[in-house]
Amino acid sequence: QVQLVESGGGSVQAGGSLRLSCAASGLSYQSCITWFRQAPGKERERIAANYPPTGSTIYADSVIGRFIISRDSAKNTVNLQMNRLKLEDTAMYYCAAEAPFRGCPAGWNEYDYWGQGTQVTVSS
Repeated sequence: QVQLVESGGGSVQAGGSLRLSCAASGLSYQSCITWFRQAPGKERERIAANYPPTGSTIYADSVIGRFIISRDSAKNTVNLQMNRLKLEDTAMYYCAAEAPFRGCPAGWNEYDYWGQGTQVTVSS
């Protein structure tokens, strides 16, 4: 049974940092695990993905240079280090898994499994 559990959300002032973790179980190490976020009234967007075949990473333009996705294969977790947070980063953050691997698509509706989400609130 596949399970994704996010942790690490919270409230932070603009310019601060948070680290999110997604603990995955029941998945192959080759599964694509991706971070999405959804702000109120906005569509769910992919912000970072770790591409299993090569270990390369994909980022949304809005987070390049500030967020870092990393994968700990031994613990089967995917982390998202978020630095220099901005007000517009406020959203519910989700990790999602694509299994079997089909190329780490950008569309949220192409993922098979989702965590429950963790809220990130950035204040001024």
